[in-house]
This record gives sequence, structure tokens and C-alpha cells, in this order.
Amino acid sequence: MVSTLDDTKRNAIAEKLADIKLVQQLIIENEQLFSRQSTDSEISDRIRKMLDDDQKNLGILETVIVQYGIQKQPRNTIQEMVEKIRQLMQGSELSLYEKVFQHELLKHQQVMSGITVHKAAQKVGADVMAAITPLNTVNFENRAHQEQLKGILEILGVRELTGQDADQGIWARVQDAMAAFSGAVGSAVTQGSDKQDMNIQDVIRMDHNKVNILFTELLQSNDSQKIQEYFGQIYKDLTAHAEAEEEVVYPRVRSFYGENDTQELFDEQAEMKRMLEEIKALSPSTSQFKDKVKQLMDAVGDHIRQEESTMFAAIRNNLSSDQTEQMATQFKAAKAKIQERLGKQAVK
Repeated sequence: MVSTLDDTKRNAIAEKLADIKLVQQLIIENEQLFSRQSTDSEISDRIRKMLDDDQKNLGILETVIVQYGIQKQPRNTIQEMVEKIRQLMQGSELSLYEKVFQHELLKHQQVMSGITVHKAAQKVGADVMAAITPLNTVNFENRAHQEQLKGILEILGVRELTGQDADQGIWARVQDAMAAFSGAVGSAVTQGSDKQDMNIQDVIRMDHNKVNILFTELLQSNDSQKIQEYFGQIYKDLTAHAEAEEEVVYPRVRSFYGENDTQELFDEQAEMKRMLEEIKALSPSTSQFKDKVKQLMDAVGDHIRQEESTMFAAIRNNLSSDQTEQMATQFKAAKAKIQERLGKQAVK
């Protein structure tokens, strides 16, 4: 068994990511409910656009969790909170205004949780930063959604208090606020976005970036315990990545990438697995350990260059956007199962 970087700080981040995912699922349920309950066509339209964004953002969160590599359950307190809010949303005790008000608070919670994870990742490690990078898109979009929800709340609140419509100029003010916010952050995604779900190339490239960072961290360290931990993470990440590719990606691309080129990828990963097992048997305190890691890094680098050049080009030329996004979903699901299995093996 190899040591991994699943220390207290990393587990805490994994738990927070699980919390965020659970709240995101509640947000989606709420928006589905609001779109049915609202009698205002413009509000319903804006809610539906937010719903589209949030469903995509759930996929991004799932990607982040898989890339992070540590699977955790949400905290009990968050599970209890979500259940209480779900009951309130489905009940008749609250008006639509009050429900949307609670929803806006959930958006604020998501923003702050996302920022907290980002700041914590800066303290824990560069590989963590690489894994959670897509979370920035979710954070920015949630903040843009908050501005829209403020406009919706003002309209609903005025109607509830007076029975009359609010000044429709509010939408212009909301759009101005969103535009100012987008300019400030530089990459906020608003309801007018045409962003797509991550495709298989994006997801594989994230894996590649993370393992390259881990190789760098290992080779720069002189602490034998840290070296062992970094290798443990490399071992786990490369194993999960390779098995998921062999289960989902390579069989799918074989018909258009070519039998020989596809088999070469299989063979390279078989050699990589052999090298992982060889290094696993060595003591990290020996000079031979880093020499073998460098050889592994070179082999992985050659493999990455082939995938990101010729295989990615073949995928772009032969599969539609929907197909590459579907493959990404299948890859993440396969990888999550493999990570769960590896986690159970590590506990034994």
C-alpha cells in the first residue's frame, strides 16, 4: 500500500466539495419548482436560464470532485439543512417571494463556499489548485445569478405588498450591475452565456495538468515522507486515469483513430503501470527512487503529447460536441468508481 496525500486538510476540502454539490442539487430542485410556480413569463424565462446554467454547473462540480480524487459525503449538518429547506420549498407556508429569498441565500452560501475552497487550496498544494480550477466558473456564475435574483425579489416583493407591478426599469439596473460585475472579474458567466459542458479533451487535459504538477512537487522535495505521499497520489491518479481511458475512451476512438495508434496507447499505459509498481516497491529515501520517477515522468509525457495532439485531433474531427461531452460524463463516472475502489483498497 502506498501513502497518499489524503491528509486532514485535503479531506476537509473534499467534504466541503461534497457539501457544495448537495446544495447545488437543491438549487436545481428549487429552480425547477420556481419555473412552475411563477405566473410571470419574464421571471420564468430567467429562472429557466439559471436552471440551465446550474445543471451545467452541477456537471462542473462533479468534474472537480473526480479530478480532486477524494470522495466524501456531505456533512450531516448540511444534509439536515438541505432537507429542511426542501420541505419549506415544497410546502405552502412560504410565499414565492420568501422562497426566492431563501434561494438567493443559498446562492450566497455557494459563492462563499467556493471562495473558501479556492483560498484553502492555495494553502494545501498546487495539484489541488489545478483540480479545482473549474470551480471558478461556478463561483462567478453564482454571483451573477445573485444579481438577477435581487431583481426578481424586488418585483415579487412589490407585488406581494401592493398588488402592483414594480418599475420594470429594475431589469436594466440588474443588467448594469451584472455587466459591472462581469467587467470586474473578467470572466463572469451570465445568463446569456453559450458555454458548453466540458468535453472529454478538457477532462483528460485536466488530469494531465494535475499529474505534471505532482511530478514537479515530488522531484523538488527532499522530504522522504512527502516524496512517498506525492508518489502515492501519482500512483492513484494515474491508475484511475488509465483504467477509465481504457474502459471508455480508447474503445470509442479505435474505429477512427486507428487500430495501431490505439493499441500503442494501451501498450504505453501497460508500461506505465509496470513502472508504477516498480517504483512502489522502492524506498523513497534512495536515489534510485527519483531516477525511476523521472523515467516515469518522461514516459507519461510522451503519452500525453500523443493524446493531446493526434488523439484529440481525431476526436475533434470525428465526434460531435454532444458526443465528446457524453464521453466526458462516462469517463468521469468510470473514474469515480475506480477511485472509490482504490480508496477502499487503501483502507485495508
